[in-house]
Amino acid sequence: MLVGRDGERDHVERLLEQAAAGRSAALVIRGEAGIGKSALLDHAVATAGGARVVRGVGIESEAELAFGALHLLLYPFLDRLDLLPGPQAGALRGAFGLCGDTAPNPFLIGAAALTLLAELAAEKPLLCVVDDAQWLDRGSSDALLFAARRFQVDPVTVLFAVRDTAVPFHTPGIDELRLSALAPDAAAGLLDQNSPGLTAPMRARVLEEARGNPLALLELGAARLAAQRAGRAEPAHQVGPLPVTRRVQETFREQIVSLPEASQSMLLVAAADRFAEMDTVLHVARAVGADTSDLEAAERAGLISVADGELAFRHPLVRAAAYQCATHHQRIAVHRAFAEALTAPDVLDRRAWHLATATTGPDEAVAAELERTAQRAERRGGAMAVSAAYDRAGRLSVDPELKARRIAKAALAAYDAGKPDRAARLAVEVTALTSEASVLAEATLLRGQIEYERTSPEADAALASEAALLVMDSDPERAVVMLTEMICTGRDAGALPLVTEGGRLMGQLRLPRESVLRASAEAQISWGDVLSGRPENAAGPLRAVIEAGRAGDADFVHRIVAGFSGLMLAEDTATIAVMETMLAQVRASGALTWIPYAQEIVALVQALRGDFLTAQTCLAEAVALGTEFGMDMEVAVLRATSVWLAAATGDEPRCRELAAEVLPVLEGRHAVGTALTSWGLGLLDLAAGRYGDAFVALHAVCVGPAKYDFLIRAVPDLVEAAVRDGAPARCAGQFVAFERWAAHVDGPVATALLRRCQAMLDDSEEHYRAALDLDTGRFDRARTQLLYGEWLRRKRRRTEARAELDAALTVFKRLGASTWEGRATTELTALGERPALEPVPDDPLRNLTPQEVQVVRLAATGLSNKEIGAQLFLSPRTIGHHLYRAYPKLGVTRRIELAQLGLG
Repeated sequence: MLVGRDGERDHVERLLEQAAAGRSAALVIRGEAGIGKSALLDHAVATAGGARVVRGVGIESEAELAFGALHLLLYPFLDRLDLLPGPQAGALRGAFGLCGDTAPNPFLIGAAALTLLAELAAEKPLLCVVDDAQWLDRGSSDALLFAARRFQVDPVTVLFAVRDTAVPFHTPGIDELRLSALAPDAAAGLLDQNSPGLTAPMRARVLEEARGNPLALLELGAARLAAQRAGRAEPAHQVGPLPVTRRVQETFREQIVSLPEASQSMLLVAAADRFAEMDTVLHVARAVGADTSDLEAAERAGLISVADGELAFRHPLVRAAAYQCATHHQRIAVHRAFAEALTAPDVLDRRAWHLATATTGPDEAVAAELERTAQRAERRGGAMAVSAAYDRAGRLSVDPELKARRIAKAALAAYDAGKPDRAARLAVEVTALTSEASVLAEATLLRGQIEYERTSPEADAALASEAALLVMDSDPERAVVMLTEMICTGRDAGALPLVTEGGRLMGQLRLPRESVLRASAEAQISWGDVLSGRPENAAGPLRAVIEAGRAGDADFVHRIVAGFSGLMLAEDTATIAVMETMLAQVRASGALTWIPYAQEIVALVQALRGDFLTAQTCLAEAVALGTEFGMDMEVAVLRATSVWLAAATGDEPRCRELAAEVLPVLEGRHAVGTALTSWGLGLLDLAAGRYGDAFVALHAVCVGPAKYDFLIRAVPDLVEAAVRDGAPARCAGQFVAFERWAAHVDGPVATALLRRCQAMLDDSEEHYRAALDLDTGRFDRARTQLLYGEWLRRKRRRTEARAELDAALTVFKRLGASTWEGRATTELTALGERPALEPVPDDPLRNLTPQEVQVVRLAATGLSNKEIGAQLFLSPRTIGHHLYRAYPKLGVTRRIELAQLGLG
């Protein structure tokens, strides 16, 4: 019975009712040990009605076993793996060591857990409870949290109980319920109910010591009452500062040490390996002088229970106390006995960890066995287990170079597991352990990647340069990766000297001809020319890498290089093609951390071309994933694109709110993101006719460190602001640079924008007409039509002016560009014309949410709900829900009608 937890109990019951009604729920219950988290989980299970219950638990000593907790949770349902999409089923089998020799992607494992639990929930409501989640192995916790965040309309409730520990257990995106101490009346009632007869002084002491902690009230009260009845009552002196959890554990310790030594040994064996089957436990117990009969005293004391051949501790703190009250020598003996007993192929990882725990000094044989454990964990995709095994193997290594290599691998795995602080500490340690160039280079590169978020992209670029210099001669292909890091992050920072130096070093590498690697290297060398304002010889290498980026053997980093190269050339269509190919491969492989980078490029291109809805859809997914993965800098850059979009659509409050949010993150660190934000603010002022303010903001973009990046496309806006403000000469220098860029890029977008600038500066109809003959995308074309219509109106060519202004107005309405729509309307009014009252056909997707847009577009291609769910990492039921909500908005009733709407 839960005492004093009426509000918390009602909260959990509401979640169960909500899930039964088809609205998923996830909750993290936090609090100190003994505060009632497990009791609240038990209450949820007891009140779950006809729901299927799946239970898991984390054990601190087993946190190094990759996917161990997830395996125990899902083991009863492995016969259903064939119901999952093939890549997900393969990932889960690989994670559990059931097949495969290559590492499955951790996000595919999370998606597989999501789909499997959703399949179970399709039969009846599902309650998944995980106790002591802070001790889950990282692979299991990541998979379960990934799944819990993505249930939407499945009848699923996921409850995590998390104990407060020195190392916080983060659960972003999931609601939390913190359990505080019981109210004084409830605490007194619980104590009196379970320990009646305490003297008044002893009762007061227990209440003060327990501090409202239910477990402490029960255990301290029982211990004091037993002592009191035995005539051993202690005086009610001042209570010391010992934490409640420690007091309870000391109470358990006192009970354990009062048992016979053989019983203590038996408890130590049981505490040392929760995964061990009973016959293994008995074998180890006999090896250390204990037997099953020695469990009886512990059972009588209520510390453990044995049923159906399984042993269970009354509380995790009992297990901890049983292990901790043993001597170091006793623990080593038990772990050594386990290592000798665990010889089957499927328990070699546990054997290795028992050996490691029993080893007190360097031992290469044990280190090598742990290294093999790390390699097996790599094949299963458990990055944190990999890190822990390599780290311990390094500590046990006899050879200093082996130690350095193993700790370097531990650092990289920690970074992959989302533990940058641990990764940085280990990487720094490596630099003090070895002089081997390749190992130092990898550790230095890793330090740079961590500094990207911690400090700035420029700090990353500087460290990547150090790394590349170490391996340029010995491993040129690896040096390309490091120099790519240097050049790309130098570009982000607007650090032209670093970009130029990276290109110079790239030029010294011996690389195979006719390869993606070489094409990428040559393109990045050309970046230095482009970003220096010298585009003369750059177009060829940049176009070559775009073509190479479409090749099947191009890896993700070189596709990103191709994407940014396309942006620099304003080759919009080709850029989108490269990124869409990449995104398809990313989704198929589960490499979700690449999605924000790829969608950043797609969103920029689509925004500039005027496909605002697609850009917003891309940004919504990218921001959600980037936030989930802790990619704070990338999220800020993505939101800078949202600033530009809000400006283009005339949403001034959102534009300024977003700018105020991202500029403190980007300024002084990410020059490209800062300039993009300023471009958005300038565009906002330009659309509203605040030409002086617009010029100031746009001038900052066009003279800043990123002025020759894709941001050179802001120059036409600067020209418009200067001309409208009556001072065209103020943009002369920037126009000359833009003219040079457009001439050497020689593409339709660049040429059309150049012609628009020339039309404004020269007051030339010829240039307006030439600009409109080229494909720039709907937004820029409509803006050119608006400017041309204004020019025609000033020339009193009313009929022609009305045609151009009407065309511009129609596009602005369709795009939702309200401020630009207002300008077109004002111009038509100045003509003495009433704007057309005919409704402009709306984009059928405009009223959908970004996720509904994604789902509908995929459904229109003929994919099933399960196939769409596999791509978007959602359950099939959630996909069906999005379609159900989208159909009325689109005016359709059947899936087949989607293909007829032209939603591509």
